[in-house]
Amino acid sequence: MGVLWRAAGESLDQSLREHGLDPAGVDNVEAAWRAFCAFLQVEIDGIDPEPDSDADGFIVQWGRYSWNGGLPSLDFTRQLAVVDVHDAGGTEGTEGSDDVEVGPELWQVSLRLWFADGPELAGIGELRPSDSGFDFTPVGAGREAALAAVRDQIERLPPVRAAWRAKPVGSGLAFDCAC
Repeated sequence: MGVLWRAAGESLDQSLREHGLDPAGVDNVEAAWRAFCAFLQVEIDGIDPEPDSDADGFIVQWGRYSWNGGLPSLDFTRQLAVVDVHDAGGTEGTEGSDDVEVGPELWQVSLRLWFADGPELAGIGELRPSDSGFDFTPVGAGREAALAAVRDQIERLPPVRAAWRAKPVGSGLAFDCAC
């Protein structure tokens, strides 16, 4: 049994803490990556069970975003396609109930890291693509290999590689509907 999808943010928080990091004060990108990789190997319950549904994937994004004043940023994100039942007013589970199956809805849990400006990070906002692309390889050895490939991709992008080696000036977790 895995972690219920609604607890995915708490699961990433726990993984970061197990790796010696405060989610609001990450000071080591490589340690954060290891924590994120461990989190990505946790099975998630409540996601779309349909084969090939792209129900559980990840992406790494880089650039400059308005939410942090345009500072250079890295985001580690896990995206979940969840199916949930919402009670629309009836008695759940009874005949004639108003339960409505909703979904799949896309939810994302992200670790956001931002960095002080510097010449080595100057081009991070102009890189195209500005992310690793979504990967939906299932949890296990295949996902581990996919994560290694993303890490190799980052090494080939000088501004992203520089951010990876820099100390973040801020960090935070987000768990939002991406609908």
